[in-house]
Amino acid sequence: MRVLVTGGTGYLGRAVVQALADRGHTPVVFARSASTGGLPGVAADGDVRDLTALTHAAEGCEALCHLAALVSLWRPRPRDFDDVNIGGLRNALAAAARAGISRFVYTSSFLARPPLGRTLPLSANDYQRTKAEANRMADAEVQAGHPMVRLYPGVIYGPGRFTEGNLIGRLIRDHLRGRLPGLIGADRPWSYAWIDDVAAAHVVAIERAAPGSSYVLGGVNAPQLAVFERVREITGRRLPRRIPFGIANAIGLIEETRAAIFRSPPLLTRGAVEIFTHDWSLDSGAAIRDLDLRVRSLEQGVATLLASL
Repeated sequence: MRVLVTGGTGYLGRAVVQALADRGHTPVVFARSASTGGLPGVAADGDVRDLTALTHAAEGCEALCHLAALVSLWRPRPRDFDDVNIGGLRNALAAAARAGISRFVYTSSFLARPPLGRTLPLSANDYQRTKAEANRMADAEVQAGHPMVRLYPGVIYGPGRFTEGNLIGRLIRDHLRGRLPGLIGADRPWSYAWIDDVAAAHVVAIERAAPGSSYVLGGVNAPQLAVFERVREITGRRLPRRIPFGIANAIGLIEETRAAIFRSPPLLTRGAVEIFTHDWSLDSGAAIRDLDLRVRSLEQGVATLLASL
């Protein structure tokens, strides 16, 4: 199957492209620098904000996996999040329709869903706000009869590039280098999903997920501190400090003020602190059953990640 993968050079995108190729499919990698990505398949340079380029890349494809997103703590122009995270989905849907593609897989985020104990998603920062809005758009499309399949990965981690999409890898690397100030919400649960396991589930979703279905691709539900306890067991490195929410909010305010004055990215925002106050445990039972999602233990995952470092 020829599969267009938007955002194919991102952290998860690269893993999905490789998994597709390993299964005998032909990935069409769509990204701004796809031709220099060194990935298998066909490279198609372009931006998801460019409907013409996206439509051209979709020609001859039998499926489209929309992974492209702006994942960032902050941007000088907040509208960039709307253009990429909402407008990009709109363009991907339009390109698929023009190319006659019926198999459409949209990768959202666990942050587009409500945390445990709440009925509505948060809008703590522009990333989360726009992912939640894009998710509402996807809901409306499915309710109108679109065969879109929606996927909601948890906190993806593993070896490879330490981008915004590999937050845990970055935190562990910084901790080992003595550059991690501490943990905010160390006791709050997250759902840790190994990168290759999430990528493999994407391939199965592209191949056989029922039209209109949705799946959570989480992993081990555990507090942040559990990850660093595994690091301590293997390396002997002491646990990171705990940063109280009050102090974190004060730092966030200072950083936001600095960013507004100097137009440079803040190290922390109050919106990020708000996200860290919640319980992000996920139930991935349906994906384990239908998409063969594997849930790798933290012991195995962290050990593999550390070995790669």
